Amino acid sequence: MRADAKRNYDRIIEVAREVFREQGYDASLDEVAKRAGVGPGTLYRHFPRRENLIDAIMQSWVDRVTEAADKALAHEGPPRALLVAWFEAYVALISLHKGGPAKITCAIEDPESPIRTKCQTLTAATDRVVQRLEAEGALRPGVDAVQMCRLVGGVATVADQGNLDPAAVGPLLGVVADGMLV
Repeated sequence: MRADAKRNYDRIIEVAREVFREQGYDASLDEVAKRAGVGPGTLYRHFPRRENLIDAIMQSWVDRVTEAADKALAHEGPPRALLVAWFEAYVALISLHKGGPAKITCAIEDPESPIRTKCQTLTAATDRVVQRLEAEGALRPGVDAVQMCRLVGGVATVADQGNLDPAAVGPLLGVVADGMLV
């Protein structure tokens, strides 16, 4: 990639991250191009679909998912505390941008989604938590990572769309955790 094209690419991602944080993932791509100082054609050359731009923004997020799972799994307390800690980290990870929880939760197990690989990373991290809880005999039979992702994603979506305070989300996550543990 030429140096000027790389600069444009990086600038579009930086500005899109800012615009999406302010307005959600459905924000105008023309607004992104305008703020980035590029024409719409330049934006669409780099990112033919909105989802391609979202995918590029989410790349650094993948590393944070792994770190958050590692941190939750390092927890040495009771299974409920581990699970609630993971759920809180999960909600924080998918709630970085307005509209993010719904977009990510709906993409879980969608083979056609352009953010499929990111969702797979999130599901794999959740599966690590599931495996630990299963090994400890703390998880209800039949509970799997996809179910966890969808339930916690549902709570995160309600919190995102209802502008709930994080303090109001914690008790909801506790209820979900209680339903998954024996």
